[in-house]
Amino acid sequence: MILGAHMSTAGGLEQAILRGADVGCDCIQIFVKNNMQWFGKPYTPTELSAWNLEVASGKVQIIFGHTGYLINLGAPEGDNRQKSIRSLKQEIELSTQLGLPFLVMHPGAHLKQGEEVGIRQVISGLNEVFNETVSPTRIALEITAGQGTSLGAKIEHLAAIFDGVKQSDRLGVCLDTAHLFAAGFDIRTPEGWDKVLTKLDSLIGLSSLLGIHLNDSKVELGSHVDRHDHIGKGKIGIEPFRHIVNDSRLVGIPGSLETPKSKDCHEDRENLRLLRDLIK
Repeated sequence: MILGAHMSTAGGLEQAILRGADVGCDCIQIFVKNNMQWFGKPYTPTELSAWNLEVASGKVQIIFGHTGYLINLGAPEGDNRQKSIRSLKQEIELSTQLGLPFLVMHPGAHLKQGEEVGIRQVISGLNEVFNETVSPTRIALEITAGQGTSLGAKIEHLAAIFDGVKQSDRLGVCLDTAHLFAAGFDIRTPEGWDKVLTKLDSLIGLSSLLGIHLNDSKVELGSHVDRHDHIGKGKIGIEPFRHIVNDSRLVGIPGSLETPKSKDCHEDRENLRLLRDLIK
């Protein structure tokens, strides 16, 4: 597994690479625009030049993105759904400019329409977005904690989306250890972790796994609450991460922290040290 963390682009896109390299990241995750706004400004030639220079430096091995939190393709018809579709299209365009292999996206929330209706909405939205964009950047559907009406707490939800999307080769999957645990998957044992990957392989295919978020959980197993904690400080504990980071099926897969941190990112440095100490 290739280890790293989510990094801020404050002060310039390329700063995320520099910050990541400074704390020892071999991969980083970024937002391609403000994650709490629908739309971002187009990149300037100067911004792209500075970005490309740092990418070419090889300071980190893999860089991928995460979509903004406002996007909800599972929403009922209306202004927010249309904004979600337009926002995702722009994020794909921006990611293409940055050369990102994939964008992690929460499947969405059905907002009391019911899971089946919500999944149909997600499929419809992705079909529309893919029909109107051309890009090598894939959308990695993230497993969720299932908080509220969020879709994606079951691997079956992701499989249904794969089955319904016409250009499913443009999709992938991102697992999240905290989300899996909160969704009820007991990944604290090697057997429990193996069940997750076995089910993913049988329903979608393990080749669809593009990335993993490595987070401990502040909440109990099956709580359906999304609260990340530092490695070894939460309800998962540090030992389960040993069989995760040493899983031979995950060779070459980026594993990114999404844990709380201060401005100097020293927490990332410590979490990465803990994870690397577990590697055989």
